[in-house]
Amino acid sequence: MKKMILFDLDGTLLPMDQDAFTKAYFYALLRKLGEFGLPSATEDEQKALASAIWRCTDAMLKNDGSCTNEQRFFDTFNAFLGIDLSNKKDVLDEFYKNEFNQVSAICGKNPRIPEIIYALKERGVRVAIATNPLFPLRANEMRISWAGLSLNDFEYCTCYENSKFCKPNLDYYRAILKHLGVDARDCIMVGNDVGDDMVTKELGMDVFLITDCLLNPENKDISAYPHGSWDDFWEYINQ
Repeated sequence: MKKMILFDLDGTLLPMDQDAFTKAYFYALLRKLGEFGLPSATEDEQKALASAIWRCTDAMLKNDGSCTNEQRFFDTFNAFLGIDLSNKKDVLDEFYKNEFNQVSAICGKNPRIPEIIYALKERGVRVAIATNPLFPLRANEMRISWAGLSLNDFEYCTCYENSKFCKPNLDYYRAILKHLGVDARDCIMVGNDVGDDMVTKELGMDVFLITDCLLNPENKDISAYPHGSWDDFWEYINQ
């Protein structure tokens, strides 16, 4: 068994329909921003806010490592709308502690997943979360709890505060390996996104593709990767 296993979060540890989750998240966030003075009363204002958030997301996905994803997010929002959203970090923190919880209704829950995580830890396997760092740690902590786990169950979790790259950029994974002090050959990446997660094979990592909430927009042949359900993953690592 490998020394370290990296787990994706959305669609992997936390079962979900990605489109439904995004829609519910944006709806809740736009309402919160409107309550705190950002223009969102009209349909055009709501579209402008949504466009700003999407543009910020794209900017983080393309981040070149010159700043954290968090800084890239706020700089892009300010440049697009001329609004310094960084002055409202307390508002965002409150949102992720409270209203964001409503989005949990969109997500599923698989009790088998915590069982497997705890069993791995009992065997001395190191576990960390390699989720695309587009959210603050607070938001990641909440989504981890929806999966029936705790942030403290994991050695590390990427977020927009501690990351300067995003998936599928290999520098994102290199930064994780460096932080954890492990070699790629001693790791397994477990995720549901063929493009974002299976790319770690290029670094020499073993991989396992969770197919319960499979994301494969390019319709790649998944037979190239060990794949299946969480029970299949458990059998795979116990071979």
